[in-house]
Amino acid sequence: MERVYTIPLRNAKRVQRTIRAPRAIREIKNFLIKHMKAEEVIIDPSINEEVWTRGIQKIPSKITVKATKDDDGVVEATLSE
Repeated sequence: MERVYTIPLRNAKRVQRTIRAPRAIREIKNFLIKHMKAEEVIIDPSINEEVWTRGIQKIPSKITVKATKDDDGVVEATLSE
């Protein structure tokens, strides 16, 4: 199963400035676990680089991700073009 999601990161912007980027990565994982009904999520390094491009404090407001689910219940997420 393959889907494209636009994940809002507004909850990660509401936390302390020094922990925004790590919180955004956790938000992406939790979003995919919830919406894809997955057991495990593997985040591609390109997503991590996109979140961290402007540093730990200035994360993007949303990110578009392409998620692919295996038969084992593992979701692999890559940055959507």
